[in-house]
Amino acid sequence: MSQKTKKKKRSVSGWRLKSIGWIRTPYKEKAPRHGRENDPGIFRLVLDPEYAGGLDHLGQFKYIYVIAYLHQSGKKYPLKVSPPWARGKVVGVFASRSPQRPNPIGLTIARIKKIRGNEIFTTGLDLLDGTPLLDIKPYIKDADVKSKANNGWIRRNLNSPWSKQKDKSSR
Repeated sequence: MSQKTKKKKRSVSGWRLKSIGWIRTPYKEKAPRHGRENDPGIFRLVLDPEYAGGLDHLGQFKYIYVIAYLHQSGKKYPLKVSPPWARGKVVGVFASRSPQRPNPIGLTIARIKKIRGNEIFTTGLDLLDGTPLLDIKPYIKDADVKSKANNGWIRRNLNSPWSKQKDKSSR
């Protein structure tokens, strides 16, 4: 089978994602690498009015996953990256949280402060103001917390926010 034929079989023609709204943050040019609950500023998800009905009962959850299209991450993406706090260590892009990826999709967890109409007010988000919102999913403690999770290569190598945590489940 030729490379061209293989590519055709793998392509998903006509497949599209659409924005359901916009992310509003204080970050106009540069966002932090990781949002924190105590980050200063107003953080909102503004859904297009046609999606407001989808927020019914979401306020019963404390946290949500925010899925976004990283529209300013650029067209080029390296397969190997060196995170800024990795002291020069190079890892595969899929072993990192780099915003420059084959599919520039961002995932972050935020605490819901309140929901008003078609807006969700949250804690700190690590996204630029005006980022297209793709989806929202509730964070479900019993389904989403993995007690045997570890910090992988981060635990043993870095001066990162996570390297100081005790991680007895590391490989």
